[in-house]
Amino acid sequence: MITTKQKLMIGGAAVVLLGGGLAVGASMFGGHPTHTGETAEQHAAELGVAVAEAGHDEHAGEEGSAEGEGGEEHAEGEVEMEADAIERSGISLITIAPGSLGAEITAQATIVASPNGEAILTARAAGAITDIRKRLGDPVSKGETVALVLSPDAAALSASLTSAKSRLDLAKTSFEREKTLFESKVTSRQDYETAQAGLAQAEAEYRRSETAARAARVSSDGQSVAIASQINGRITAVTQAAKLGAYVSPDTELFRIADPSKIQIEAAVPVLDAQRVKPGDMASIEVNGRMLEAKVRAVTPAVDAASRAATVVLDLLRPDSALQPGQFARALIRPASKASAGTGFVLPEEAVQNVEGREVIFVRTEHGFLATPVTLGQRSGGRVEIREGLSPGQIVAGRKAFVLKAELGKGDAGHDH
Repeated sequence: MITTKQKLMIGGAAVVLLGGGLAVGASMFGGHPTHTGETAEQHAAELGVAVAEAGHDEHAGEEGSAEGEGGEEHAEGEVEMEADAIERSGISLITIAPGSLGAEITAQATIVASPNGEAILTARAAGAITDIRKRLGDPVSKGETVALVLSPDAAALSASLTSAKSRLDLAKTSFEREKTLFESKVTSRQDYETAQAGLAQAEAEYRRSETAARAARVSSDGQSVAIASQINGRITAVTQAAKLGAYVSPDTELFRIADPSKIQIEAAVPVLDAQRVKPGDMASIEVNGRMLEAKVRAVTPAVDAASRAATVVLDLLRPDSALQPGQFARALIRPASKASAGTGFVLPEEAVQNVEGREVIFVRTEHGFLATPVTLGQRSGGRVEIREGLSPGQIVAGRKAFVLKAELGKGDAGHDH
């Protein structure tokens, strides 16, 4: 059993220890009045949380650095797109050239077939149409037969060719015989030379008959002439004369064929403006809601008496099979003499896209496009001036640039967490 004296000694020791602990606690926590009323255990817990947070902050920079090293390497605002994808999406490409809205010449234009891009088919001999093998809109190849005409002239040409061939064969035989005799000193030189002249004459006659038959495209049976195309293209017109059984003469137009890849644009430009235009000047052609790049090939010296306008002939930089002769268009010509004096550029409004509150142009890069901020000037007629942000010679997206904006939005959404 514990005696009363022992109990008093234990109690005194406990009081001393308690007093010492309170003194130490006051020295540690006395400077932080916000912890007043907390127990030592509660404050220790808070200290543990603080240490854990400090440890986390210590490695936060390392984690951010690691994340940065493993993140995307593409430049901000870049859209990757291969050349075939650009073509499939219908995005047009425009080469930047100096200019201003005041320097541009706007003119009405017409799509026409180039001189070697359209063919008019007629019969090569008079007769009745017995076969029509192609219809309006059908594709045709160069040399392909479109129709047949039964013609007496075909029979005459065929007979002439056959007769010429027979005379040529006879002349060859006579010449070979006389040559052998002359070399054997049996016949005279005069007989040999006469046979030689006869062969030359027979050859010339045969070539003439063959050329005439080929030009008329006489059929193998010698009864018909073929109406064949001189170019590749499509049938754009079939006249009323092109009917089965119809009798046609050699000057009767029957079919018209155009090659969509061989077209040109003819713009009617006022005389004063035409004086500023030179071959080689760049232009844009607006047709069917699309913008196509073109170049001035020639400016006609003559002026139309009715419209008082000169004709400026332009060629597309890239062929477009969707264009057909007869379509109307609008030409935006940029004379080099005026464009060089300006410091800005002119583009279609659809080339400008708003990305996160900024006006940008998508500039072509090695792997796609880069959204480049620009400063805009005045707008007019669907065109806008670019005052800052671009350089001459850069290639940018024009028509359907909004596709790139959508792709850029997809990329940004993919990086949000």
